[in-house]
Amino acid sequence: MTKTAEQEVALNSETLDMLREMCERNLAHHVAKGEKPVFGEGPSDSRIMIIGEAPGAKEARTGRPFVGNAGRLLTTLLVEIGLERNEVYITNILKTHPRGNRTPNRRMILEQLPYLKRQIQMIAPGIMVLLGATALKGLIDPHARITRLRGTWLRFEGIPTLVTYHPAAVFHDDTKKELLRQDFQALRKELDRR
Repeated sequence: MTKTAEQEVALNSETLDMLREMCERNLAHHVAKGEKPVFGEGPSDSRIMIIGEAPGAKEARTGRPFVGNAGRLLTTLLVEIGLERNEVYITNILKTHPRGNRTPNRRMILEQLPYLKRQIQMIAPGIMVLLGATALKGLIDPHARITRLRGTWLRFEGIPTLVTYHPAAVFHDDTKKELLRQDFQALRKELDRR
């Protein structure tokens, strides 16, 4: 993304709807036929913002984040701590489905990151949850390791930020499911303290 486009995102988007329109227009060249950018969804005044990696094929077809198996698990984890999915704002580092379902590289992340940063500014959540290594590396530190930081609380621009595994990781390693549950219990405790 050029400096001009970054400034356009930061300065000209006064509402989430305006930012969504700009995102969809500017990133249209990244989507395959039958797909669309996946901006995010949830209340614009949500206390919690959950940030994943990138939309999968199903998300890109529907335009909604976390609608596949990982999304069902995320919804279950939220319900287990007394939250409904429609109470949190859910989005991704990338707004477009990477071709070949590959892991987003740094260039892709930097090009689309201004949209996420502006979303964070507009929503101003009290807590953020980063799901997986790409979200961690994209927002906190490109050299950070999820295996070292999972379960810890960091700060992004002053916002308490919980780092945990992406729900999709459970489908490759079932032992991560209990760790995810523990981290969501920590999220509940943090919410209860506020």
